[in-house]
Amino acid sequence: MTRLDRLLRPRHIAVLGAGWALNVIEQCRKMGFDGPVWPVHPTKAEIGGLKAYASLADLPEPPDATFIGVNRHATLDVVAELAAMGAGGAICFASGWTEAGEPELQARLIAAAGEMPILGPNCYGVINYLDGALLWPDQHGGVRVEKGVALLSQSSNIIINMSMQKRALPVAYVACLGNAAVVGLAELAGALLEDPRVTALGMYIEGIDDAAAFAGLAERARALGKGVVCIKSGKTELSRTAAASHTASLAGGGAASSAFLKRVGVAEVDTPSELIETLKIFHVHGPQIGRRICSLSCSGGEAGLVADLAAPYGIDFPPVPQATHERLFTVLGEIPTISNPLDYHTFIWGDGPKTTEVFTAMLEAYDAGLYIIDPPRDDRCDPSGYNPALEAIVAAQRATGKIALPVASMPENFSEARAAELMDQGVSVLMGLETALAAVKAAQAAPGVAGWRPAPALAARDSRTLSEAEGKAILAAAGVSVPRAVSGASLAEVQAAAKGLTAPFALKGLGFAHKTEAGAVRLGLSTLDGQAEMAGATGYLVEEMVTGTVAEILLGLRRDPVYGVSLTLGMGGVTAEVLADTVTLILPATEDEIAAALRGLRLWPLLDGYRGRPKADVAALATIAVRLGALMLADDSLEEIEINPILLRETGAVAVDALIRKV
Repeated sequence: MTRLDRLLRPRHIAVLGAGWALNVIEQCRKMGFDGPVWPVHPTKAEIGGLKAYASLADLPEPPDATFIGVNRHATLDVVAELAAMGAGGAICFASGWTEAGEPELQARLIAAAGEMPILGPNCYGVINYLDGALLWPDQHGGVRVEKGVALLSQSSNIIINMSMQKRALPVAYVACLGNAAVVGLAELAGALLEDPRVTALGMYIEGIDDAAAFAGLAERARALGKGVVCIKSGKTELSRTAAASHTASLAGGGAASSAFLKRVGVAEVDTPSELIETLKIFHVHGPQIGRRICSLSCSGGEAGLVADLAAPYGIDFPPVPQATHERLFTVLGEIPTISNPLDYHTFIWGDGPKTTEVFTAMLEAYDAGLYIIDPPRDDRCDPSGYNPALEAIVAAQRATGKIALPVASMPENFSEARAAELMDQGVSVLMGLETALAAVKAAQAAPGVAGWRPAPALAARDSRTLSEAEGKAILAAAGVSVPRAVSGASLAEVQAAAKGLTAPFALKGLGFAHKTEAGAVRLGLSTLDGQAEMAGATGYLVEEMVTGTVAEILLGLRRDPVYGVSLTLGMGGVTAEVLADTVTLILPATEDEIAAALRGLRLWPLLDGYRGRPKADVAALATIAVRLGALMLADDSLEEIEINPILLRETGAVAVDALIRKV
């Protein structure tokens, strides 16, 4: 049981606000809600053909759920009265709170609610298609179901649009958060998932209010065997520190949120269509599908198109095993080339037994199969000739226990009614080839690590940038190798102090966030004699140059206002932002996890001995990342650590630059 049970699955509903109350009554009536609906209005005797009560106090008993469709100021009094009488919860529809620059008014609403859950304010409400209970003031596109997915959104209009889908996705709940003043994202999502009739969860997220709670939600979903997929908006915003470091510009926007979602095992997609198609897979097959995919079509053009479109999603098609090849050859003969993707031609078209054998033999060797099939439109054509192929897809899934996915190359080429018939047989039809591929990729999302939670997030704070010498001292104390060096306030001072160093030298001017751009770096110096002053330098640093470099790597650790601490690794040096080849993780992370993430770099082969190049000591880089991550997690005063570059050798790694910000 959760504290939202009465609100989400009410026995009775109260509605306030004449116009909005009538809409809610009509929606409940259309869905066949079998409990009482109680309109409350001070002057009307009836609303929508139902007896109206003059006040909340006149109701037969405290309502399980209340839709509050009155203005924001009246909402405060209604919420307080509902909380005092022991109501189960409410939808606060009115706008004009924090989102309109009135945080004090929203604070009063929170106080009025007390322990009573409310959704909103500035919230459309919730639709329960399982029980026909709607606290919803508008049209929607759903129907009653016995089981289905839950859709949750921080945007009411986007969720309305998704409710209008014609893709045969059974929807159990539609719910909005609004301003999430009392009930947050993880709590509402968790309450929806706990309903055993809910098979999966799809979310449109504008912001995650509690990352640790969200991680717990994702873990609970996996324990229940239910997939979670989301769209995370707001990816294009750069951090407040974008001007200070390469890390901020390279890992700004959605890198941290995507890394977090991946860390907790939540699939991420970009569009509502991709979300719906992923949910169809989750609804039937659970939270994760395998990576061995096959594709079958009766056209070479379709086979080639699948292969081309799948590549950007990282979906490949493993070769056909020899035993499968022989089995297919027995049916197809010499003309079709037996490969994956498979073009089986049309020799077997209309022959149910042969089609079933081909479809089954291929699927048996893989985790899932894409069956490209576009039935003719039934208003102008006769689609009956496609029935043997559709029946063969169903038979192949039943015979193998593997996942068979009919895919329409264009979404309009598969009717909702036909897709619903197949869904009733446990087969998910995916609409649109590119969308289907995105959904398959999303459905392959790996589970999160049990028990993992992000570091606590800290509020934004003012900080100062340490000198490179100060930063290198912190790195050295953490066990990170740095070049031998001397520093001083003047060029003459460092020239004198550098007598014990070995050439070649690097001479750097201090006081610049980006030394190269300021002309404050001179490399490969055989002597320091005759060097000119650097305009604007607040001091100087002389270092021994590092030799034997295999690769230059950027490492950046930053406080994140939502996810705690992010770690960004990528190809570094002066071209870091041009290459823009980075991976981001949310801490804590292990050395093995960091090393695995590095394999996701586009230029990973350059670190791994490409064409006879020496291999870089990636393990040393992972060790440095873990050490500095532990330092960030242990010292709240550290706001950012960036090293660009770390020079990787065949053995070992040396940090030759340091940008550290502290409070």
